[in-house]
Formats: sequence, structure tokens, C-alpha cells
Amino acid sequence: MKNLLSIFILFFVISLSAQVTVTGKVVEKSTNQPLEFATIIFKNPATNQIITGESTDQKGNYSVKVKKGVYNVIVEFIGFKNYSINSLSLTKSKKMVTIHLEENAQALDEVEVIAEKSTTEYKLDKRVFNVGKDLISKGGSVNDILNNVPSVNVDIEGAVSLRGNSNVRILINGKPSVLTSNNGLESIPSETIQKVEVITNPSAKYDAEGTGGIINIILKKNKNNDFGSSLQLTAGVPDNHSINYNMNYKKEKFNLFSNISYRYMSFNGNGYLNRTNFTNNTISSFSNRTTDMNRSRSTFNLYFGSDYYINDQNTLTLSYYYRNNTSKNNVDYTFNFLNNLKQIDNILTSKETYKEPQKANQIELNFVKKFAKKGQKLTVNFQYDFWNDDENELVEEQQTFPTTSAINLLKSRDIESSKDFLFQSDFKLPISIKTHIEMGIKGEIRNIDSDYKVWDNATLIDSLDNLLKYNERIYGAYIQYGNRKNKLQYLVGLRAEYANTGSTDRKNKFKTAKSYTDLFPTAHLTYNFNKRTNIQLSYSRRIRRPSFWHLNPFGGISDRRNIRVGNPDLNPMYTNSFELGVLKRWNKFTFNPSIYYQRTTNVFETLIIPNTTGALISKPINSGTENRFGAELALRYSPYKWWRLSSEFNYYSFDQRGIYTVNDNTWSTRLNSRIRFSKLTIQSSFNYRGERQSGQIFTEAQYRANIGISKDFLEDKATVTLNMNNILDSRVSKQLITGENYTTNTYNRPIGRFTSITLTYRFNRSKKDRDRLPD
Repeated sequence: MKNLLSIFILFFVISLSAQVTVTGKVVEKSTNQPLEFATIIFKNPATNQIITGESTDQKGNYSVKVKKGVYNVIVEFIGFKNYSINSLSLTKSKKMVTIHLEENAQALDEVEVIAEKSTTEYKLDKRVFNVGKDLISKGGSVNDILNNVPSVNVDIEGAVSLRGNSNVRILINGKPSVLTSNNGLESIPSETIQKVEVITNPSAKYDAEGTGGIINIILKKNKNNDFGSSLQLTAGVPDNHSINYNMNYKKEKFNLFSNISYRYMSFNGNGYLNRTNFTNNTISSFSNRTTDMNRSRSTFNLYFGSDYYINDQNTLTLSYYYRNNTSKNNVDYTFNFLNNLKQIDNILTSKETYKEPQKANQIELNFVKKFAKKGQKLTVNFQYDFWNDDENELVEEQQTFPTTSAINLLKSRDIESSKDFLFQSDFKLPISIKTHIEMGIKGEIRNIDSDYKVWDNATLIDSLDNLLKYNERIYGAYIQYGNRKNKLQYLVGLRAEYANTGSTDRKNKFKTAKSYTDLFPTAHLTYNFNKRTNIQLSYSRRIRRPSFWHLNPFGGISDRRNIRVGNPDLNPMYTNSFELGVLKRWNKFTFNPSIYYQRTTNVFETLIIPNTTGALISKPINSGTENRFGAELALRYSPYKWWRLSSEFNYYSFDQRGIYTVNDNTWSTRLNSRIRFSKLTIQSSFNYRGERQSGQIFTEAQYRANIGISKDFLEDKATVTLNMNNILDSRVSKQLITGENYTTNTYNRPIGRFTSITLTYRFNRSKKDRDRLPD
């Protein structure tokens, strides 16, 4: 038996010694960007038979084990010319020189274009949506882009949700930003966005904020050599006009980048609110409100900065973002008050005039240091945000039946300002080829002031005159360890965060102070059956802290019968999130099903109750717990090289316990089609979100359809894109709210169909030039 064992060990050692490992990297020749999923094939020179093969990872690296011998090696990637190495003799392990693949220009000129990068990439812990290929969002904003990102939905009020969960954290370039505050996403041009990362279960490296996950928006920063720029002009009906200019200038020691844009929008909408009142379960009265509105917005954006390459290991980046936005609303209301027999008792008309000028600034300094050890990296980031706005609201109200009264004037002004300083540093240390440690620290200090006043016929209302100051201090640190053993890869981490928040006011009515320290463990486990098939299991603990919008007790006076107020004493909510997913790729088909479970405590809900005068007061509260079970299926299929289909389906059920008891389920689906010929591209999308119940509010199903057509000309220097959005005029919200002794039915249609045309012209750039961030 010992002899057999010795023979086996000897045979095993001989087998290992007969193998060598070939490593290297594959990049795109024109930009030096890594090419993921390039194929490395080893063939027998005599028979041309394939011996083995491997694909590159997301950094373009490959590692192939093969027996000693002589091989022909072929490197392939769709849309690029093959790279061949003939009669490669391998007697020991070898590190190859970096292989530069060149785009196949002939293939690009054919009707069946095959060089286009996938719109959606699936990675270990996230999905990446590449914006550059998306037509429907051309001439629009970030919200238009997000409505085409898998798992993401933006409702007609601009609220972003991920898998139906609105508790989502939105980052810009991996960090919180002033650009996302005050409905700022609607002000960021779509042309400035490179890609969107969807992270449903973030690792410890990311902030713990956002119980539904994280959406990370990456801004473009061109890095082509010498000078390059592009100009986009958009015109639309109803008014949607914009100009956007993007420029970069790169030399050996520095890279200058800039984007400047202006956009003007104006659109009409309408809606209604019908309320039924009860006394002892019997209808006592009715009230109906109809709304006609015109909203406009003008936005000027300026973004510029520079990378300075100190040397090959050190890069310093300084950037500045400025936004000047003015929003105007003109809304006409008609109120009909009826008795229990639906006979009109009273009619009021009201006209609201609203104007909000807003200025936001962001200064960012970033330092990146690379080390001699491959993969070792240090980043240090300083960011300072400051913004201010001036909300002015005038409401003219008059009774017109049964008698005509004098006009009553109600005026409000809210001057808000914020200062936000952020420091963040991350360090990655490879221990070996397969293991690494990451660690980092972060601190964020935010101060917000809100000076609110209301006048009734020029008389200051004392109860609505106050200055609220909100202060927030959040400090965090994390460490995580990653390892890869054969086909198994895992990443475990722990994040600690300390938060200190509080508010004070001039009259000492809303003074609060809260401090808490929390630990947020995370774990990600992936088993790769092969390069095309893997299974992923992940866990994270998350938090959602109340925003200033939730806490501010002053909510506006546009309709004194339906008032929203904040809750200064609202507590954070916590979620434990689990997810299991499978990713399977074929040549033409990608299959990505997943199941998930989330348990949340201190759930945010809206409590809507009548006050002593009968007005409905909406206020955020901590309502209890929620258990959510869900399943999601994402598909991508290319029946032909010129036609790509993508679809997703998300279903979840949830159980709420506490102030409300709700058991319900809902589902949503999205279908995108993209047909591309040599110079013409057609893209269409259809979105559907099923009816759903949450707290007191039942929301009916919603759906919308968009289509975009793009044509290239002047040797790809120019592109014209025609977009037709909401072509079914179905972008509406219908809700039923049930409370004690009342029900309300609401309908809101903020915008109808809208069409736009965008002209893009590239100076010293080609359409296939890619934008990216610093290495």
C-alpha cells in the first residue's frame, strides 16, 4: 500500500512539473484600456487542434496552465483583429508582453456591426450600465438614463428606487455629492455621464447608507491624447432645449477636461385630488381639487479640472463643479366642496406662483499613488460642497361661490444653505496573487440652515417663522479581506460608523440630538464553474438615516388643505440584506436570475391624518418592521449581430408590521430592443410597474414606452438622434389613500408626450473614442 502511495505521489509530482503557467494582459491598442473576456487559445501547430484556452478578467489579465511544448497562440476579441503568436516554445512558466489588440475597421464598416461593447456588464458585486450606447436618454438628464438601467426606476416625481425599494443611496464618482441634492439629478445632462453602477449588496468599502443598495454615477473625463471635444445641441417639443460642450486636452504630464452646458425645459401637466369624508361610517361630505400646472427649469452647469501626472506612480486631480438652476411653477387650483348629496356648498380658486433660484458648488482634490507591488494602491480625497437656494412661493386664493370674496394672499420664503466637507482615504494591499486586504477611513461634516417665513396678507405668521439649523457628523472606517482559491472567490469585510446629528432652532421648538455607533458586516462569495458560469451569495447590513427633507418641519403652503411636514425626531432604519444569484453566459445569451431577502426595522412610512381644521397632514414616521422576499431575472439575447434584446423581471412580496399591517406583492418588468446597422441605430424600451400597497397608500400600475433613432454621417464625426418619450402618454400616477374617516383618490400627470432631436458633432474625436476616469 505504501508503494502504491509513493508511486501515486511521484506520478502527481511529475504531472505538475510537466505544466507551466503563461500569464499576461490584453488591452485595446488605441486607448490602452483593458479588454475583459478576450479569449486566449493554445493550438497544436501540427493538427491545429485546440489544446486549452482562457478568458481575460476585468483588468485584462489572463493565466493559463498548459503542458510544456510548442504552441500556436491566438488572441481573439469581438470586433478586433486577431493577434497570433506562432511556434511559442514553453519549457518553463512565462510572463508574456502586453498584447495590444487593434479594432477591425473593416468589420465596423459592414452592415452587421460586431464591435459594439455590451450596454450592460455583469461583475462580481454589481452591474454596470454603459451610457455611451444609450439613445433614449440623449438630450435628457440623469433621470432619463436611470429609467433605462436594469433594476432601477424613477417615478414621475423624480424619486429613484432599486428593485422597488426607494431607500437607495446615490453617489457621484463613488462619493456623496451636492449634485444629488435638491432634485439635482434632473439638472445633470445625460451627455456628462459615462456609466452607472448598480450595487444591490455593497461591500464594506462603501458607505453603509442606503438600505435598498447603491447607485454610483460615473462622470465622463476624456483622456484622449492631444485635443478632443464634442458638441451636442438639443431641441424638443414641449420646450426641451440644451447645448452641451465637452473638451479635453492631454499631454505627457497633464490632462485638462471640461464640460459646459445650458438647458431650458418647460412643460404642462394636470391632476386631481378627490376626497370623501365619513362620520360614523357614513359619507358626510366631498371635496374635489383640480390642478393645471406649468413648470419650467433653466440650468447652467460648468465642470472642469485637471489630472497632473507627477510620475508613473503618483497622480493628482483637481476638479470643480458649478450648477446654477432656477425652477418656476405656475399652478392653478380649483376646489369644490360638496355635501353628502354631492351638492356644491363652496368653490375656491387658487393660483400658486413659485420660484426657486439655486446655486451649488463642489471642489474636489484627489491623489492616487501606485506602488512597485502590482495592485497596491492608495487614494486620498478631499471634497467641499456648498449650495444655497431661495424658495419663494405666492398663493392667491379667492372664493367664487356662493359669493365672491376678496383675494387672500399667502406668501412664504425659505432661504436654505448647506456646507459639506468630506475626507476619504482607501488603501489596497495585495498579499499574494490571489489575496488582498483593503482598508479605509472617511469623515463627513454637514451643516444646513433653513430660514422659513410665511405671511398671511402681509402679516407675518409667528408659528411659521423660524430658523432651523441641522448639523451632521459621520465618521467611518472599514477593513475587508479578499481571497481566491481555485474556483472559489470571497470577500468579507466590516465597517464601523459613528454618527452625531442634531438640530436647533431660533425658538427652541425642534431641538434634537442623536449619537450612535454601528457595525456593518458584509460578505460576498462567488464560485466560478467556468468563465461563463458562476453563482454568487452575498450579505450586508445597511442603514438609512433621515435626510434634512425628512426632518425639516416646514413643508410649504401651496395647498393648506394638504400639508407635508417633516419629523425632527425621526430615527434611522436598518436592513439586513441577503442575495443569491446565478450568472450564465452563452455566445448570444446571458441569463442572470437572483433571489433576495431583506429585513428592515424602524421602517420609514408616511402618516396622513386630518388636523382640527380638517386639513390632511403628511408626516414621515418610524412605522415598524418589514420583511421583503424577491426574485429577479435579467436576460440579454442577441439573435443577430445587429440586434440585441434585453429584459428584466422583478417580483417581490412584503410583510409590514407595526403601525400598519400590510401583506402585499408586486412586480415590474422592462424590455429593451436595439437594432444597429452601419450608420443607423433604433432603440426602444417598454417599462411596467405593477400596483402596490405601502402603509396607507395604494398605487395603481404604471407603464411607459420610449423610442430613439440615431443616424451617423460625415464619417462618424456627426450623429443625429431623434427621441420620442412617453409615446403612449401613460406616465401618470394614481393613488388611493385610506385614513381615519376619509379616503382620497389622486391623479397626477406632470408631463405628456415629449419629443427631442439631438445633434452631436465631434472635433478631433471619433465615435468609438471612449471616455474613462483616471487609472
